[in-house]
Amino acid sequence: MFDVIIIGAGPTGCTAARELACNGYKVLLIEKFKMPRNKSCSGILIKKSMNLVRQYFGEDAPDFTMCAPTDNRGMIFTSDKGHEYRFEQEGLNIWRSSFDYWLATKAAETGAELRDGTTALSCEEQENYVLVNLKGTSFYSEKAKIVILCDGVVGSVKRKLVHAPQRYITTYQTFNKGSIDLDHHYFYAYLQPHLSEYDAWFNVKDGYLIFGVSVKDTSKLENYYSEFIAYMGKHHNAKIEKQEKTEKWLMPHIMSGCPIEYGNGKVLFAGETAGFLNPMGEGISAGMESGYAAAKAIEEIDLNSDIDMVELYTFYQNNTFALKNYMERQWNFVANMSETFNYMKL
Repeated sequence: MFDVIIIGAGPTGCTAARELACNGYKVLLIEKFKMPRNKSCSGILIKKSMNLVRQYFGEDAPDFTMCAPTDNRGMIFTSDKGHEYRFEQEGLNIWRSSFDYWLATKAAETGAELRDGTTALSCEEQENYVLVNLKGTSFYSEKAKIVILCDGVVGSVKRKLVHAPQRYITTYQTFNKGSIDLDHHYFYAYLQPHLSEYDAWFNVKDGYLIFGVSVKDTSKLENYYSEFIAYMGKHHNAKIEKQEKTEKWLMPHIMSGCPIEYGNGKVLFAGETAGFLNPMGEGISAGMESGYAAAKAIEEIDLNSDIDMVELYTFYQNNTFALKNYMERQWNFVANMSETFNYMKL
């Protein structure tokens, strides 16, 4: 019997696992893919994320997790009217595969058991525990007093627990060799509606020019991407010599008021699974904060007697109060730059 099983070894799950293991809990951290595993992401640690890494893991992200240019100097937004807004801020440019693997090893060093290459199939709540059905080299089950689900929107466990329809945004980005007349130290976001149904972006990693678009309707993806590449060629002299890789991913479609799903019974939701996501897909800081908040809520209750679920969820919601307010302010900020996000205005 584990005290807590955590599903998903991204920043959310690793933060929760390390916090609980550091405080003596028997923790199992499950990851579907073999690590280090790829995660389609901008891979930018904003200043807030850098501070959280230091706070929750006791040190800065190591050099091997980073890519060139290492120092990110901020974000540059282009509004739906074509106006440019610059936001200078210290940041780091990382590969998510290396960064997440480092977080997982730090959680394991504190005593959490890490099982990668293991898929969580379902969670079945019993009287005194949750039965987690798994598939590794074979099918088997483990028991936990509490589960934290933080495998993002690509996982299937939440869909089996919550039958309400889920809204997704599809992201698509390409890795290219070529040239462009933009400073490689910044992350660029474009909010013009003719370039995407959500946002489009550009950044650089280890010499790769990365162009991305996000859509609600995947049938329109190719058209938006072509429009964005043409726009970047016209306005920033982008020239693609060779496309070397493409990535598709899903992220939650955040709705007005930033509604959060905190869990279902003894299965808590955290990170993107719960709906914690900042604009432009910045989920690292929100994931780490919500994972830590879920862990601290568990530490507030007695797992060795009948668990007061009302108390547990109250602690969890209180722990994420500031995070949810931050999310709302961030989305409101973007809504004031683009009519696409008018529905997000406070």
